[in-house]
Amino acid sequence: MNSICAIGDSVMKGIVEDCSRAAGSIRYMISNLSFAEICRSRLGVDITNLARFGGTIDQGLGLIEKHKDLVRNSKYCVIEYGGNDCSYHWNEISENPESVHKPLTMLDDFHIQYSRLIDNLMDNGTRPVLLSLPLIDSDRYFRHISNGLNAGNILEWLGGDVDFIGHWHDMYNMAVWSLGARKRIPVIDITSPFLKRKDYRDYLCSDGIHPNEKGHRLIADAICDYVDSNRL
Repeated sequence: MNSICAIGDSVMKGIVEDCSRAAGSIRYMISNLSFAEICRSRLGVDITNLARFGGTIDQGLGLIEKHKDLVRNSKYCVIEYGGNDCSYHWNEISENPESVHKPLTMLDDFHIQYSRLIDNLMDNGTRPVLLSLPLIDSDRYFRHISNGLNAGNILEWLGGDVDFIGHWHDMYNMAVWSLGARKRIPVIDITSPFLKRKDYRDYLCSDGIHPNEKGHRLIADAICDYVDSNRL
């Protein structure tokens, strides 16, 4: 396994909570112990990480076009999208819970754009490898996204059940698996390592959506095990 580029959102980028900061609003930093950095060291490969904080699938299409020479010269492109695509403009929901609100990327559009991204990579001779999505903690995430907003209005829009957030996130995770099966390309399971833990929340930041450094080690173990087992 060599010459790898990586695209995705803040999970791929290695964004974690900066716990050295005083209590208050969450501050973030790029960890030197992200799963990409751990894999770089353990697998002895060169990984060019193009991921962006807040990244969505349409931005992924833009990245592979902007860096098409680098992507074309990479044997593999590892992709991790969905966590932001399934999110909403929570401030707008807070202000108008009775209105119709759409996610940043509609689920059907997520399928279409992700499929297009995969096709573009394959047409250029780069092999796509998909990552499933890590679990989120709906309770923590609800507290995070409603901080400073009208939490009651957001909860009303959620139908009174914060678990809707996690269920909706699961839909995008299922879409990734569906795309892998339909396109016959690898999907590395980084969801199950969290499910296997007695309390997977110990592996997440306080915002409930970003894996902490312990969580990144879980992801790195899953990726390295997959590479070793499948001889990528």
